[in-house]
Amino acid sequence: MTATDREGGPHRPRNRRRRPLRWLAALAVLAAGGWAWFQWQCWGLQTTRTQAALPGLPAGFDGYKIVHLSDLHGHQYGEDSGELLDRVREEGPDLIVITGDLIDQESQLAMVPALARGLAAVAPAYYVTGNHEWALGTGAVRELKNVLSQCGVTVLSNQYQILERDGAQIVLAGVDDPNGYADQTSPEELAAAIQADQPGLFTLLLAHRNDHFGQYANAGYDFVMSGHGHGGIVRLPLVGGLIGTDRRFFPPWTAGVYAVGDSTLFVSRGLGNNTVPYKGFRIFDRPELAVVTLRAKG
Repeated sequence: MTATDREGGPHRPRNRRRRPLRWLAALAVLAAGGWAWFQWQCWGLQTTRTQAALPGLPAGFDGYKIVHLSDLHGHQYGEDSGELLDRVREEGPDLIVITGDLIDQESQLAMVPALARGLAAVAPAYYVTGNHEWALGTGAVRELKNVLSQCGVTVLSNQYQILERDGAQIVLAGVDDPNGYADQTSPEELAAAIQADQPGLFTLLLAHRNDHFGQYANAGYDFVMSGHGHGGIVRLPLVGGLIGTDRRFFPPWTAGVYAVGDSTLFVSRGLGNNTVPYKGFRIFDRPELAVVTLRAKG
């Protein structure tokens, strides 16, 4: 009998018994890491900075900085939106715009005052409605608009104002989402009224729906800022957004700057995920606080 026989044979079976535990531990670590990465994709706030070269922009507005918020869907970054507000302050914008889907549940109205007051304290802030607010009903939209107005945010409901800088003027217009009143002023009618009242002025339009850019370009708006598309939900390298809001693949105009004729569009990827009727998600498409600097072209 050998020494190995006397000691009970090789110890290899004992190592083999440990291997399943090691695999399970490795899988648990991978699963936890994957979940953390997924949460970062969904909620890891990213500040992006874009230069938008715009034909016809007056020289006085060259370098004009706009912070663009869209599609927050009631989410709060920090207590009373403190993290989001800190990031906005750091940018020192000339203008803040909110292009709809600020909330999609009535209970989320409670988070609006702190955010609205914080934004209005940084720079002039403007808001237009999105489809999710109107899905709550006209009463909820009316209450939201009142809260925003009381907290210093200007609501544009198929209206426009004149902005001035360094002796130059541009038009800032805003349209309600098509989910609103059936007899509301159309974007075309608003554009015609602007041209009648302020002929030749550069027009910046706030409108929630990115996929209506063709309509806005045909109406003659020079620059449009929108959201709605959530960046395509999943973004693919060299391709862009994968899924449109109509659930079709490879939609146009999902994030960044685009041009149709003489009109230019900037689309925000948005700050939140839908909470109704389903939970949203993002892949390679982190929430975006967009900072857009206007540049005079030509």
